[in-house]
Amino acid sequence: MQETTEPSGFLRHMNGLFDVLSRICLIISGTALVAMTVMFAWLVFGRYVLNDTPTWVEQVSHLLIMVIAFLGAAVGVRQDTHLSVVLFRTKVPTPVRTVFVVVTDLLMAVFGCLMFWYGLELTLFKMNSQIPLIRVPEGLRSMPLTICGALVFLFSVGHLIHVLCGKDTRKDTIGE
Repeated sequence: MQETTEPSGFLRHMNGLFDVLSRICLIISGTALVAMTVMFAWLVFGRYVLNDTPTWVEQVSHLLIMVIAFLGAAVGVRQDTHLSVVLFRTKVPTPVRTVFVVVTDLLMAVFGCLMFWYGLELTLFKMNSQIPLIRVPEGLRSMPLTICGALVFLFSVGHLIHVLCGKDTRKDTIGE
């Protein structure tokens, strides 16, 4: 059974840092969603009222979708709200469940590391070309992928540290 005592100083600092990173991602994602909504309102107004469609909206919205999706996914890993299938994991005894949780967190950390590595390669490769109509580096499209990979790695390692310290409070990892 999991301990309910207060986390150590290191865990408290790590949680605080990860909470700040998560909040920053949420603020950026939320701002991007609002900006995209305003842009599409402008697109509709321009197309149907002014009869002059702003062509840059599509390219900027592609960038914003990347920000919303990938930063939102990283927050989902941090808050344990990402899509996952836990039916089998919740039906097994607690010791087996802990093994499954550790394996899942390890796989997520490896996945995040690969996302970061290959996302960084893609970002650097595309930085010398420009996105048409908005004249910004094409590498900005894959930068959210790179950032998400780093955050998924960090947040997954943070979950592993909590499990190994006996301080994991995620719903499906708590013993019965």
